[in-house]
Amino acid sequence: MAMDFETPLRSLLSPLGLDLYDVEFERGNLNVVVTKAGGVDLESLTKANRTISEWLDANDPIPGRFTLDVSSPGLERRLRTPGHFASAQGEVVTLRELRQDQPTRRLEGTVLAADATSVTLRDHEHGDVTVQLDSIERARTVFTWGSEAKPTPSRGKANSTSGRKG
Repeated sequence: MAMDFETPLRSLLSPLGLDLYDVEFERGNLNVVVTKAGGVDLESLTKANRTISEWLDANDPIPGRFTLDVSSPGLERRLRTPGHFASAQGEVVTLRELRQDQPTRRLEGTVLAADATSVTLRDHEHGDVTVQLDSIERARTVFTWGSEAKPTPSRGKANSTSGRKG
């Protein structure tokens, strides 16, 4: 998808008190992940979904049918961009590293540093390891019960609202 959705989405979400965490268009789904200090509630997700849907209807940036999904990152956030890894500094993450001519390596540990091209973590088994971001197949934060967790106002599927088909 050639279109840059970040700029218009950030300007749509800002008046709602929300920040854009991630946006990705794949297999007919426009997935928008939003955050807010103190957490995202269902009302905020509903407002974001309505606002983005109205903008999409007015501007028609995606040809054909697609589904809009607006959600919060959840307890275990997906990490894709350099900014995601930088924001996870001090947190425990798990990742799958693709290595040339070697088996895929699974790492889990605390993020020590991150920049535009790599992330360094203190892996439980391998010690301090620096991994190039372009060699990471997938990564996410790890939620541990009892570790300064703040209760969320809702459980289950309430962290996602789907809308617009067409």
